[in-house]
Amino acid sequence: MGKSTSNKSKGDEARLRLRNMLMVALGQKKMFKRLIPATLHLAVYLGFLLINIEVLEIVLDGMLGTHRLFLSWMGEVYGMMINFFEFLAVLVIVACLVFIVRRHVLKVARFQSSEMRRWPKVDALLILLFEIALMIAILVMNGADQALQARGVLGYHHTGILFFSHLLVPIFQGLDTSMLIVIERVAWWLHIVGILSFGYYITYSKHLHLALAFPATFWARLMSQGKMINMDEVTTEVQSMLGLETSNEVAGEVPRLGAKDVEDLTRKNLLDAYSCSECGRCTSVCPANMTGKKLSPRKILMDTRDRMEEKGKEIKQGIVSKKALLGDFITAEEINACTTCNACTEACPINLNPLEIILGLRRYAAMEESSSPAQWNQMYSNIETSFSPWKFPAQDRFKWKDDLK
Repeated sequence: MGKSTSNKSKGDEARLRLRNMLMVALGQKKMFKRLIPATLHLAVYLGFLLINIEVLEIVLDGMLGTHRLFLSWMGEVYGMMINFFEFLAVLVIVACLVFIVRRHVLKVARFQSSEMRRWPKVDALLILLFEIALMIAILVMNGADQALQARGVLGYHHTGILFFSHLLVPIFQGLDTSMLIVIERVAWWLHIVGILSFGYYITYSKHLHLALAFPATFWARLMSQGKMINMDEVTTEVQSMLGLETSNEVAGEVPRLGAKDVEDLTRKNLLDAYSCSECGRCTSVCPANMTGKKLSPRKILMDTRDRMEEKGKEIKQGIVSKKALLGDFITAEEINACTTCNACTEACPINLNPLEIILGLRRYAAMEESSSPAQWNQMYSNIETSFSPWKFPAQDRFKWKDDLK
């Protein structure tokens, strides 16, 4: 689904794309325009990446029938590593709690838009609670493990003091050994099952951006964001009218001008829709949205993603639907409100471009349906006849300077 793009990745361009991906997706460079949420997000991000090293040990222990596999060859460094992971786990818990407060108590404005109701709101909360539960499972597992170490239970090797989970040891002191083993094993299993469930769930969640942010930033536009790309369909049509040879012309096929539905968008547009984290930075800086217009760049991406999901089901079931992205999901009022200022593309932390989708839909409305607002049609006529948006002859364009003499 979607049209191919002319993006290439050769030589210097490939290196620049790789640099952008490492700086923006991995290094989160653009996130730090908003310091507080960026710092909290970085804590969760590092926790997600680095704590998975301990998860690797947990999985290997389960496969090999061992316990604390890495301890035997890491020695004292092992305790330092687990202490660092526990520090990250506490940071993740604190950050997630702050995110919940920001969304549901302080009600930060960009999370209260109409498109953020129902499932998007529930989805964000579920993920935050999921991450808190996973971190608590690690701390409980390590706390029970240390209590069992203190009792000299066979198989529970001495790891040294693990600061944060050690604070939980007094809670376990009144329990018998068999119950402690059950608690430690249940926490161990909860973490494994939780991580696997998390990996499955994010494929249906906005948190798919954890994986898709990398290709999305790699294939982001390298040219100036303000430069509009000529439509290949229009170029081909003009060349054909002038009798010039066209490399892209297909006999008997009439190209669609602009985009009516998701299959008319580029694959990069569709990738952007699935990569969107629904953070709302684009909408919060959109001048049209700030002045009360219906347009929300975040909603444009979310609607495109929803239409793709629906379109995929239609294709799978062999259904031919009259529904389309333009009209049934995104209205003319929304796309006509866009000023093409590029504030949304500049604000996006992973270089997504909702403006390209808006332009595609608006081009279709103007060139295929002739449904532009009346004042726009007047402007088009003026450009054709007077070579400017205003209804004045081209030769009179500089008459204003005569008054300066």
